[in-house]
Amino acid sequence: MTEASKKHDGIREGEIQGMMPDQFDASVYFIGRIHTPFQTRAECPRRGDPEQGPVCTIELDARFVDALRGVDAYEHIAVLYWMDQARRDLLVQNPKHDGGLAGTFALRSPVRPNPIALSIVRLIRIGGATLTVRGLDCVDGTPLIDIKPEFTGGRKPCHA
Repeated sequence: MTEASKKHDGIREGEIQGMMPDQFDASVYFIGRIHTPFQTRAECPRRGDPEQGPVCTIELDARFVDALRGVDAYEHIAVLYWMDQARRDLLVQNPKHDGGLAGTFALRSPVRPNPIALSIVRLIRIGGATLTVRGLDCVDGTPLIDIKPEFTGGRKPCHA
């Protein structure tokens, strides 16, 4: 790969691009969408803050609302989402924040073979199919994969 094509592909010095498989091994259902104040990846924080971050909403598809039963017993939840704007082919990355090279699996970068993100968020309230939370770090409209209770804080009612 020439230096000119690397710049065109958005590859930083030292990064290594891998060959991805021809087909996928699995599929997922997007169960909703995440709404944040961040319109671009550049606006997103490096990591969401469940205490001081902006209030965001998760809109669950109506078909999955019954699956929320009992979620309000938790102060924090794990939110898994699909980083649909991320490239998927870098094996070694040169993160902007430190300039050193690292393997994709040693980073929390959105650039990975399966761009699945995990954020632990503070659950503020649930109203119908809408969860109000703090601590997300993704672009507005990001597809939601799953919601799980976060047990490290124990079972506590969410706060309004």
